[in-house]
Amino acid sequence: MLISVNKDVDNSDFEQLLSKTTDTLYTESTKAKDKYLKLLGNKLEDEVYDVMCSCAASTPFEGTIELISGQKFPDIIANNFYGVEVKSTKQNHWKTTGNSVLESTRVENIQKIYMLFGKIHEPIEFKYRSYEDCLYDVIVTHSPRYAIDMNLEEGKTIFDKISMEYDVVRNSLNPIKPFKDYYRKKLSEGQELWWLDNEEYTPDSIIFKLWKTISLEEKESIKITGQTYFPEILSNNNHVKYDRFTMWLSVKKRIICPNVRDLFTAGGQENIVIENTTLESLPKSLVNFIKNINLIVSEFNSTSYEDFNEIWKTDFSNKEEVKNVWLDNIIQASSTVYNFGTFDFRNWLEVKIAI
Repeated sequence: MLISVNKDVDNSDFEQLLSKTTDTLYTESTKAKDKYLKLLGNKLEDEVYDVMCSCAASTPFEGTIELISGQKFPDIIANNFYGVEVKSTKQNHWKTTGNSVLESTRVENIQKIYMLFGKIHEPIEFKYRSYEDCLYDVIVTHSPRYAIDMNLEEGKTIFDKISMEYDVVRNSLNPIKPFKDYYRKKLSEGQELWWLDNEEYTPDSIIFKLWKTISLEEKESIKITGQTYFPEILSNNNHVKYDRFTMWLSVKKRIICPNVRDLFTAGGQENIVIENTTLESLPKSLVNFIKNINLIVSEFNSTSYEDFNEIWKTDFSNKEEVKNVWLDNIIQASSTVYNFGTFDFRNWLEVKIAI
């Protein structure tokens, strides 16, 4: 990290320092090509630091630059205000994977960051650019990260795509959400994002499990959640009734289940009594739903309308809207597999959800 204590400078002063630094790096690389072809990662950061300190002589930044070690962002700061993130590639292009969208390791008080990029491939070249101006996409490795293109056209940044400024995104409570919202709108039917939310990935979060390996308690909890979130499970549309649940189970819970159908329908039909009314030959999916209704209602009530919007890809503004659609979907799905006759199934559900 590079640090300067003098804040009485503007961006042009710092950009002049970066311009002199990249020019010097290029000149030195032509004199010591073999040395520079080995400079990647921390070695390049050290070289940039040394050159930058030398170039800072007789500038407002002289004697103020410090290289910060460890997993901090950015690598170099100046004036306790400016930052320099050093990136490189051995390929003959100007693209690479950048830093985490969350910026959880960002150095405090750093307001303006620049990218200094080394193309460590003959011919060796260096460029600098305002950080946000070269971020064109978000990709996922172990966490959502920016994708860098030093030759990115103006108006083509990821921030242009989501119509939000970089500083607004990074200072928000959930920096990942705008990107999730943007990419979710581009999904086709049967697709889903697998990113976690506003948190770094933990070792357990990237582990996939088979259904048969999880505990009975977890299985029952997941089935209740599935019955709550996906009313179409009750329907007779075997082509799509389990699609959203299967996607959710894989993406959100990281559980692979080869026989999803059996979770809800195994056992055939059953007679059941509700409010002194006998419902005969009720499909097992409806039997399970009715028997679990108190747990399902509890799950529904504890799930925010924002969460339902994400799961259903909807745009509700309150929980009452969600409830009405939820009831409509349950009635519509269940009516495709069973005729309730004179029994008012919707009224029964409304009473349950109002408790």
